[in-house]
Amino acid sequence: MNADFQDTMLLTPPKEFRFEQNLAYLSRSPNECLFRVEESVITLAIPAAGQRPIVAIDSPEPDGPLRIRIAGVESGSLPSVREAVAAYIAEWFDWGTDLSPFYAMAAKDPLLSGPAQQFYGLRLVGVPDLFEAVCWAILGQQINLTFAYTLKRRLVETFGSSAEHGGTVYWTFPTAQTVASLNPEQLTALQMTRKKAEYLIGVARLIAEGRLTRDELLASGDVHSAERRLTAIHGIGPWTAHYVAMRCLRFRSAFPIQDVGLHLAMKAALKMDRKPTLSEIRAYADAWAGWESYAVFFLWRTLY
Repeated sequence: MNADFQDTMLLTPPKEFRFEQNLAYLSRSPNECLFRVEESVITLAIPAAGQRPIVAIDSPEPDGPLRIRIAGVESGSLPSVREAVAAYIAEWFDWGTDLSPFYAMAAKDPLLSGPAQQFYGLRLVGVPDLFEAVCWAILGQQINLTFAYTLKRRLVETFGSSAEHGGTVYWTFPTAQTVASLNPEQLTALQMTRKKAEYLIGVARLIAEGRLTRDELLASGDVHSAERRLTAIHGIGPWTAHYVAMRCLRFRSAFPIQDVGLHLAMKAALKMDRKPTLSEIRAYADAWAGWESYAVFFLWRTLY
């Protein structure tokens, strides 16, 4: 075991998981601030058991178990941290979902058969924390992805928490309690619009006060009920609600049909000289019933 780490454990992923595919997905932005990808190792700080241990994830053997190394843990709390880290990784990579039905469907689908084969083993990499998921979706509204990453970095490095390991600082996303205490001017100073600042603070207050929880949304039972609850909140429209349902709530039927990236991916796959209409998208999506979130995610993956 590397002397810089206190503990190492192995986690066995489900069958339809390939570490290299998920590593490639997580490498897509050089401006990501919540984890680092270097030399086929993902390193991040994970909120676990009231602490922020530094966790390094890699796969020394192709198709073998993941090696999880942990540092920065208080004495005597390692067992609870190990358990929390294992749960976080399983949730982050959506290990609880059996993808065999998705691949069976995708193999027969004119749009998905290629991406499903090319990116076999990719999982719908999630955002387990509800506040982070909603914030990321709101930050991404009506701007390009590059600037969205810039805004996220500014938000995280101004109001988030950090832990240091090996001379590198690792950040965790600001809590709802922290953002709830801010005023809009503190966020507009980061170059986000006043409306977005107000939306983030409003959602933060709902979550900080316990009036909006992930458990509540999951208990709603389906994506449409969750959508109704989320879109009742100022600043959250159907696209944001379905994005959160995909990345955080794990509703497989979540379908952000108005997503520009989805439109561009379908345009390219269909070799069209225009973006598909919503009715055309719905016609293709009929075959994806129950797997819309994965269909969208794999089509997004074709763009980068």
